[in-house]
Parts: sequence; structure tokens; C-alpha cells
Amino acid sequence: MKTKLKAVAIRNLVKADTWIRWLGKTAKHIAVRSSSIETAHGLIPLRVYQPPGEGPFPVLVYYHGGGWVIGDLDVYDPLCRDLCDRSDCIVVAVEYRLAPEYPFPAAPEDCLAALKWTYEHIAQYGGLPNAIAVAGDSAGGNLAAVTTLQARECLPGVVKGQVLIYPVTDHYDPGTLSYIENANGPVLTRKLMMWFWDTYLLNSPQLEPGQTRHPRATPLMRSDLDSLPPTLLITAERDPLRDDGANFAARLSQHDNNVQYSLYAAASHGFVGLQGPNDHHNKAMSEISDWLTALFSA
Repeated sequence: MKTKLKAVAIRNLVKADTWIRWLGKTAKHIAVRSSSIETAHGLIPLRVYQPPGEGPFPVLVYYHGGGWVIGDLDVYDPLCRDLCDRSDCIVVAVEYRLAPEYPFPAAPEDCLAALKWTYEHIAQYGGLPNAIAVAGDSAGGNLAAVTTLQARECLPGVVKGQVLIYPVTDHYDPGTLSYIENANGPVLTRKLMMWFWDTYLLNSPQLEPGQTRHPRATPLMRSDLDSLPPTLLITAERDPLRDDGANFAARLSQHDNNVQYSLYAAASHGFVGLQGPNDHHNKAMSEISDWLTALFSA
């Protein structure tokens, strides 16, 4: 009960403090349509962001961050509008189920279902089903990476690329250098990241007591990282998750995958989107849009 109450309190705090900061500055000319996926577990809400013009457009499926515990379509509406506007891609934002109410593996199940829905239905929205990439930040970056791995087996060839923004790739290790250097933040702290992991895995129907790693939770520890689509991986210097991202980029490269890795000096966790427009955010948006343009024009 305490875990659930804390989760609700943090969700309310994020909505009150973070996303309102630049809500009024987002691209109002972007068309936004609501949809949902019917599953055995209930409906998964989606938002489809459409750029102006005739299309058809390439597609970016976006999984929001928030430690698998917080975040929703409203919190990430400004970022998804900005991504759609700058990249000239349709953006499909996914509101997957959150812990502790829905522990692992609810989130990766929902994210894979959203990718499948996108592939089957995006043509109705002016999208190209043969030009789909996935993206996400923080826990959403984890889910994007995990979804790409799942899709390699059950939806081969569908994911053309992945954009991973300071992704979580392994269970926390307090001895990791970036966890030590950035234990007290800014923004994300070591203590909060540890709580996110504990909450996500608590009461999981697929984990044994004390188990902290799983192929659909900790992609860094997988040995089968070959034959994956091109990756853009972005990290922040002042972030406990910096080494998660750097280590995953290195592992992907070791398996002969195409990886573009960028470390943003002096940036902190959340600099893409959640802190509003700033120099680091704008630079990252340009890098992402340029990378997507090159990906889909290849």
C-alpha cells in the first residue's frame, strides 16, 4: 500500500510541476488523434500525432519515461508534438500499464502490442508501415530497446531503427560510476532509480523471489544483441543512467550493429522534453530528426 501511495503522489507532483512549464509553447498545428488497443488486460490508450501535409509519413512509436511508475500521454504531449513537428514523422505515443498496479512484464507486453497495432493500422493515419522506428527516454528507452528485441522474433523487419534517450539497460548497481557521481541528481537520484526498479519488479508473475534480471527487463545482460536495426543512443553526463546507455551502445557495437552514440556534456536526466526547450533539448531534437531523416531515406 505504501508503494502505491508513493507512486500516486509522485505522479501528481510530476503533472503539477513538470509538463505545464512549456505546454503553451508546443506546436499547435500538429493534428492529434486519440485511439486505443483492445487487449485481454483492457484498453491501451494511444495518441497519434500527424504533421501537416499529404504524406505518407514515416512513423516513430514513442514510449514515455518515468521509471515504469509515472508518466502518461499528457506529461509527454509537448515532447511528442515537438518530435512530430521537427522530424516530419507521425508519432504514436503509448500509455502502457504502470507499476506497482501492473508490475513487469505488463509494460513490455503493452509496448509490443502498440508496435503491432501501429504496423497494422498506421496506413489509415497517413503513415508508412514499412518505415517504423521506436523511441523512448529513460524507462521508455528501456522499453524501446526491449520492444526492438521482441520484434526481431515476432515482427521481423518491422522496426527500422531505435532512438534510445538515456535508457535504463540494467538493474541498478550502486557501485556504477555514474550512480556514484550523480547519486544526488540533479533530477534523477540513485535512491529514486533504485525505488523505480524495486517497484517495477515487485510481485512480478514472471520472476523468482530475489530475481533482478530478465531478458525483457535488462537488455544489457543479453547475449543475443546481433542483427538489430540502427540505433541512436543519447546520454547525459550528469545522470545516474549515463553508464547504462554508454555500456549498451558499446555492447551493440560489439555485435556489429550500426550505433550513433552521443554524450551531452553538462546535461542532466530529463533534458530532452521534460525540462522544456533549452539548448541541450534543441540540439538533441535536431540530432534525432536528422538521424531519422537519414534512416528513412536510406
